[in-house]
Amino acid sequence: MYTQALELIKKYDTIIIHRHASPDGDAIGSQVGLQQIILNNFPDKNVYIVGDDAGRYRFMEGWTPNEIPNEAYNGALAIVLDTSVAKMVSDGRFTAADATLRFDHHIFCEKFTDTEIIDTSFESCCGLVADFALNVGLKLNTLAAKSLFCGMVTDSGRFRYDSTNARTFRIAAELVGFGFDTNKMYADLYADDFDMIKLRASYVLKIRFSAGNVAYIITTNDELKKSGADEFTVSRGMVGVMSEIKGVDTWVNFTETDNGVLCELRSKKYNINPVAVKYGGGGHAKASGATVPNLETAMKMLADLDKLQA
Repeated sequence: MYTQALELIKKYDTIIIHRHASPDGDAIGSQVGLQQIILNNFPDKNVYIVGDDAGRYRFMEGWTPNEIPNEAYNGALAIVLDTSVAKMVSDGRFTAADATLRFDHHIFCEKFTDTEIIDTSFESCCGLVADFALNVGLKLNTLAAKSLFCGMVTDSGRFRYDSTNARTFRIAAELVGFGFDTNKMYADLYADDFDMIKLRASYVLKIRFSAGNVAYIITTNDELKKSGADEFTVSRGMVGVMSEIKGVDTWVNFTETDNGVLCELRSKKYNINPVAVKYGGGGHAKASGATVPNLETAMKMLADLDKLQA
């Protein structure tokens, strides 16, 4: 499939790269990385990235989306990265392109592009994109390497999650060889201002435990608004405060918003993806997400997670 993807990239003069909404480091890193790889090897092509704001990942060089008219999709190739379902693609205009291609490492939920390269054995979409480039002989530049490495770091939990393997480290070593400043990258990724540290501490105090010893946090819409933090910071950003509790194998963060309850599911031991899929979500075996209509439904999800703990 790598060969087919390369032929598509060679064929089209205009390429528009999409990723999922509310991006993380892997979504931004794979998007910027692939854009740089294509431009570095085919400098005459028009390669654009589109999507919503990068949020806390604005420090990543090159993340700023291009503003392009609808007509840009005429005769173009659209590439979707790090996205398991069509409704999560940031900027739905990708369907107007002449051809569509997807690179993804999430568990398959649906086919929504013409050509799809999906491999759940990769710790990150960045790792998959890097492997593609290295295997088909495309040359990287420093920005591509730095962007891809950053996404690998974030989606592997600093190379701690069990999706990390020998291939992960081989690719990471290849990328680090471009000589970018990893110390600065880690500082940008993990340094927080004091207000954020206090917010995280307050969420530690919100942790509760279900009958099956699933750790969970509930943030109501009123609490979210009073906190002054955005939905992503509270939902995706605070789920990790439960990750190191001794004796807890599964945890979930429920964040009530104007558009439903954001559910971030995690586990060290169990495949929680079927639970996420049951409620309209998806992701990985041990890290998935979903949005449910209300807290009552969220409690049903919690009960389903309890059943896994036996």
